[in-house]
Parts: sequence; structure tokens; C-alpha cells
Amino acid sequence: MPGVCNAEGTLMPRMIELIRESAVPANIMRAAARGALALPPAEMIEILVHLSQNPVFAEQSRMTLAGWDEASSLAAASDPDSPAAVLEYFSKPENLRPRLLPALLDNPSLPESRLLDIARGASHESIAIMLASSRVQTLPGVLHALAVNQRLEGHEAARVQEMLAQLGEQGKSVHAEEPVPYEVEHAAEIAAEEGKPFALVSLKGDILGLGFDDLGEPVSEQKEVMMLEVLPALKVQAGQMSADPEVKKRVSTLHRIARLGVAARIQLAMRGSREERFILIRDSCKIVALAVLESPKVAENEVEIFAAMRNVREVVLRTITMKRKYLKNYSVVKALVNNPRTPMDVALPLLNHLLINDLKWLSANKNVPDTIRKLATKLYGQKKVAAGMR
Repeated sequence: MPGVCNAEGTLMPRMIELIRESAVPANIMRAAARGALALPPAEMIEILVHLSQNPVFAEQSRMTLAGWDEASSLAAASDPDSPAAVLEYFSKPENLRPRLLPALLDNPSLPESRLLDIARGASHESIAIMLASSRVQTLPGVLHALAVNQRLEGHEAARVQEMLAQLGEQGKSVHAEEPVPYEVEHAAEIAAEEGKPFALVSLKGDILGLGFDDLGEPVSEQKEVMMLEVLPALKVQAGQMSADPEVKKRVSTLHRIARLGVAARIQLAMRGSREERFILIRDSCKIVALAVLESPKVAENEVEIFAAMRNVREVVLRTITMKRKYLKNYSVVKALVNNPRTPMDVALPLLNHLLINDLKWLSANKNVPDTIRKLATKLYGQKKVAAGMR
């Protein structure tokens, strides 16, 4: 959409263009992140989606989008002329609203690749919506993706097969995904690891063997205790897990992953959801955990959390520091040096990049090794003198 003309008839750029070029003052950016600019809803949504990737305004922008009025959001989701970034944002698992899903599914501008991603991780509610979509009913690839969704129920599976039959796909098996380049590159290592039992790295750094030999049965209290480490964000206690729907959902995901072989877990690390990546980054199989960092879907804010995790293999933390795009993120650097599991030879060079206040805090952090703390104290003193501080 072109800009607007001022009183002299000169074409002026749209606000989104000025924001992209950082050509507006900070107070305007803050107002934009709150959705407080007097702009058409469609442009305001486009601005908020853009700011959702801004390190300063991302959190506020995402909160504003989450509460944005449904009518305007629905109009953006159904409009074929909506920017690709807007459609992608609304269709991501962490942002997907069930009320917007029908419009997104039938929007011809949303690529089939996004529909495949939605189908693979669709919830029970989303599966029902997808099966009702006229567009989905004409796409064999999406129907095949739904067919292998672990949440698909018996009557829904029969409906998928009926749709496939109408498209001339009857009797065709659902093939495994094509190998990703990472899988091809590490084929020998994958073959060597295939068949070993699924296990996770614990907070103590050892291997947490979940021993799911009865995956279809209720989870015992002993297994609940072990799985509390897998579900740290839920802040639940043993004995409460079976009563909490959100916990049941997470445990179901863990069960599903535990059934998969190494190659299948690598494909899930590449193509799966955020929730699945947070489990797989802790996989005791190194080749699976590192696949998460190679995923094109992994976001910077996820890597910030990975960098702070103590229940991952050291090689995961080391690999993060080997990727320049991650080290450009100051929050990642800060998380790594404050993580006691980060290898010493990796953490020490990163201290030089810390700001003075973070060095001060690190010098008092008793969770990190003495060597890290002492060097942080020394660097803090040097920067303090250089800054002329008392």
C-alpha cells in the first residue's frame, strides 16, 4: 500500500515504513507497541507484528496482539492481501487462536507449508476445524499430515481417509518425511544411536531414564516425580499431575516423543512445535539435542532460555557459542556466563562482553565457578575505574 499525501501533495511514507527504518522517536515506538497509534487496524497489526521481533518492544507488542480485538484480527487473517509476516504470526502455534483458524486455513495467501506445520501439531479443537475447511479437504499433503497427528481420534481418522479416497489417494501409505540435510549429514551417528532408550538430561547433569514401558497406562507417582523436571514451568508437585489438564497435555507430548526413534525425533526437532523443542533440547542423545539448534523454526527467545538451562548437555551450550547469530543477542551471552553448566573455556571469553552492572551481579553469583566469579570481579573493577565510578 502506498503512502499518503500531505497538504502540499507530497507522498509521505506509511508509519510501518518509518518504524522499519527506525525513523521515529522512542516514544512513538512505545505507543506503537501498546497499539495506541491512530492508524487503520490492518496497519496497526502489521506494525505490532514487526515490533514482535524487536528486542526492546517485543514483549509489549505480543501482549497487545494477544488482546487485539477479534474483528480486526479476523479481517487480517482472512484478507489475501495481508502481509505474509502477519499471516505467519497468526498461524504460529504459540499465537494461533481457534477463532481465527478457519479464516487462516481458507486464506489462499497462507502457504501450504504453513498448513502442514499446523496439521502436524494441531490440537483436538484445531483438528476439527481443519477437517471442516474446504481448502484443507482439497490438499492431500495436509490430510496426510493430519493422518499422522497423534491427537487424531478414530472417527476423525476415518474422515481423513474418506477425504483422501475422494482425492484418489486411497490406499497410499503415509510416508515418513523426506530426510532433512542435517539428518543426511549425520546418518552414521543416527544409525549408531537408533534403538537406544529415550532419556533426558536432569538438572544434576546425569541421564534421567523415564522408562516408559507402559506408555498407554496412567503415569505412576514415581514417574510423576521424574517428569517434574520435564515440566518446570508448570510449578506442580507430585500427586497433582493427573488432575491438571495442562500437565496432562505436556505428559501426552512427552509420551509421544518417547515412542519415537532417533531419526523421527530429529525430524520433530526440525519441524515440531516450541513445546516439543523444549523437550528435545534435553534429549540425552546428542545428535537429537543439537538438531533443535539447527531448526529453522527455533526463535531467539527460545535460545535465550536454552542458554540458561542447566538440564542440557554441555555440548548444547558450547554449540550455541559457535553460532554468531546467537552471540549477537546480549541476553544469550549473559545467560551463558551465568549458567554453571557452561564449559569454563566457553564462559571466560564471554565475560569481556558483559556490561558493568551484569559483571557486578556475576561477581556475587555463588552458583558459578570461583574462576568465573573472580574474573568478573576483576573486570568489574577495571570498567568501574574506566567509567570514573566510585
